[in-house]
Amino acid sequence: MKVVVCVKQVPDTAGGVQFNPDGTLNRAAMLAIMNPDDKAGLEAALRLKDEFGAEVTVVTMGLPKAQDVLLEALAMGADKAILVTDRRLGGADTWATSQTVAAAVRNLEYDIIITGRQAIDGDTAQVGPQIAEHLGLPVISYCQELKIDGDYVIAKRQYDDRYQILKAKMPVLLTALSELNTPRYMTPGGIFDAVDAGVTVWSRDDLKDLDDANIGLAGSPTKIAKASDKVRKGAGEVVNLDTEASVAYLMEKLTGNHII
Repeated sequence: MKVVVCVKQVPDTAGGVQFNPDGTLNRAAMLAIMNPDDKAGLEAALRLKDEFGAEVTVVTMGLPKAQDVLLEALAMGADKAILVTDRRLGGADTWATSQTVAAAVRNLEYDIIITGRQAIDGDTAQVGPQIAEHLGLPVISYCQELKIDGDYVIAKRQYDDRYQILKAKMPVLLTALSELNTPRYMTPGGIFDAVDAGVTVWSRDDLKDLDDANIGLAGSPTKIAKASDKVRKGAGEVVNLDTEASVAYLMEKLTGNHII
């Protein structure tokens, strides 16, 4: 069994978010982590490796620093790691990203492809299903449980108020929820193995069946009109009144602003 896991390096929002003048995220200036849903997908693949001896290949598209999450994946137990990086791919929206990642996956053998449900920097939940569409694969999204039955994948799909049990024949793409499992930690031995294994780097030129009109910022139909950091509240207004006057003052503010 061969499993491909698509992961993304995302900004650690606890450290603040910065933007470029064109409205795209300034990823080079921010602390970064592996996207939580993707890490759950990686753990699911590693459990398939533990149970069935699956070969796990991890793929990401991003800046050269994105190799950090690939080294983490190798240290957790993945067998191979591939970084797709090229200036021509920068600024991609979900459409351009999915086109590029799908082209990378075409270079690989796979029975199961696992992505996270969504990335915490975009929250679109579009890239996984789009990859499946480009590759002509069935997709089971929002997976919170997973098991294998011969050549089939059986997954429990989460909804707000119910769930579905779906069965699909491999090859298939799954999008994982962070609730799917608790990812394992890296091990000291795994860290040494990750350094020895290293990361394979592909550029745009290594990707076949990919139209240049569908990559990077120029190939992204989504256009950002405006982007900004979170709006910080002002200091507010402080008044010192007795109880009766405070009530009258508050009611005047509420009615004057049409809140009540």
